[in-house]
Amino acid sequence: MPPPCYPSDLSDEEWAILETVALVRRKARPSAKVAAEASGGRSVFYLLGSGCSWRMLPREYPPWQTVYYHFRKWRINGRLHRAHDRLREAVREAEGRNREPSAAVIDSQVVKTTPVGGPKRGYDGAKRLAGRKRHILVDTNGLVLAARGSTAPTSPTGTDFPDRDGGRRLLGKGIGLPRLELVWADGAYTGGFRE
Repeated sequence: MPPPCYPSDLSDEEWAILETVALVRRKARPSAKVAAEASGGRSVFYLLGSGCSWRMLPREYPPWQTVYYHFRKWRINGRLHRAHDRLREAVREAEGRNREPSAAVIDSQVVKTTPVGGPKRGYDGAKRLAGRKRHILVDTNGLVLAARGSTAPTSPTGTDFPDRDGGRRLLGKGIGLPRLELVWADGAYTGGFRE
């Protein structure tokens, strides 16, 4: 009996795009390893689409430990990042645009975390939130080009880790966008960010 269909299941065209980065392979008669990896891929898409926890995967998927193993392996070896970039390029091409953007927008967001704390938790006095800060670079369509997390500022004035420093770290890590010439930023990215 075939597994039930979920909204997170990929179409044949979507599989074809992801096969170019070897995220998952589909064969007529897959080996046990390839079948487990493909099933792991299907369940990862289910997790990302539904937002459920690892341990709440439906029973027709492999055990959550197997799925997590493949997800972690793909994250570490860069396959998820390559898949994301390929999908973004496909969307841009479908819109008649160049695969690589020449302009982008950068901004940050503070995300609330648990009250327990930890090494990546701080307080942003400007937004009155305790949590982590994300710096995100998007193209002019809003498609993510790069993202990086950091501790939110710890001082009431927000001077310990301002947006300009997070933006420098994000853009300085070699994001691999050769055509990028222009980055729009708000007033929080003043004081040397331009250089």
